[in-house]
Amino acid sequence: MKNAFKSGFLALALSLTIAACGGGTGTNNGGADSTKTDSSTIITDTNKVDTTVKVDTSKKDTTIKTTTTKTEVKH
Repeated sequence: MKNAFKSGFLALALSLTIAACGGGTGTNNGGADSTKTDSSTIITDTNKVDTTVKVDTSKKDTTIKTTTTKTEVKH
C-alpha cells in the first residue's frame, strides 16, 4: 500500500514539474530572450566618489577609576 502512495506522489510531482517547465513542447525559442535592448545608448556614471580620509580625533580614555570601600569587623 505504501508503494501505491509513493508512486502516486511521484507521478503527481513529475506531472507538476513538466507542466511548470512547459512540457518541452510548444513555443520554445531555444532559450533566447524575446525582448530587445537598445545597445546604442551609453550610460556613464557621473557620481563622484569621496576618497578623503578623515582622521579620528577622539582620544581614548586611559584613566583608571578605582573605588575602595572599608568595612569594619568588630570582634
